[in-house]
Amino acid sequence: MILETKELRKYYGTGENEVRALDNVNISVQKGEFVTIVGTSGSGKSTLLHMLGGLDSPTSGDVIVDGKEIFNLKDEERTIFRRRKIGFIFQSYNLVPILNVYENITLPIELDGKKLDEAYIHEVVETLGLTSKLWQRPNQLSGGQQQRVAIARALATKSAIILADEPTGNLDSKTSLDVMGLLRVSCEKFNQTMVMITHNEEIAQMAHRIIRVEDGKIVSSNDLNKEHKVVGGDIL
Repeated sequence: MILETKELRKYYGTGENEVRALDNVNISVQKGEFVTIVGTSGSGKSTLLHMLGGLDSPTSGDVIVDGKEIFNLKDEERTIFRRRKIGFIFQSYNLVPILNVYENITLPIELDGKKLDEAYIHEVVETLGLTSKLWQRPNQLSGGQQQRVAIARALATKSAIILADEPTGNLDSKTSLDVMGLLRVSCEKFNQTMVMITHNEEIAQMAHRIIRVEDGKIVSSNDLNKEHKVVGGDIL
């Protein structure tokens, strides 16, 4: 088990004004699995992703990443753990404009003081079709190419898990499907674990499993057309 939540809750306000963004959420993700989390706006899927990445703290409960309960860590320890164990792909790409493609991909590794695995990075770059773009800057690339760079950056760190926040939200439908195909190929080729939130049902269907969130609760988990029952927020 690479990722697990235990009775995860996130409440805002009190009394009549209390909002339960996450309400007793228990999920588990296996190593190498590609999971999409779907739900309407306000369903809690973004809150859940932020909790999984340690970007926000829960009201109660915990998130376990690669055997470590991340909310038992001090802030600085959690920051270091997140940088080393969790990769992020954002809708806005978050590329550094003054750096070229290669420098953007390797930046998190350089910041962590690690030695670059040039052979692995080359394989990631080739898989994502970026070999001819390595020395260009982000403003010389299309939206789809910039998203590929963001994916390559996340893969290059060899993170235990990659969290993707609506990564195809700014792309046209064809490019979105291309990017999703690359995500799945990359996930399987490099044995990466991927959790992605999306509101697009067609995109969601390209993952190994779909988890549906409504009103802060997990309501279903659909794996290879086999429906899993949800009892008390737990996926069975």
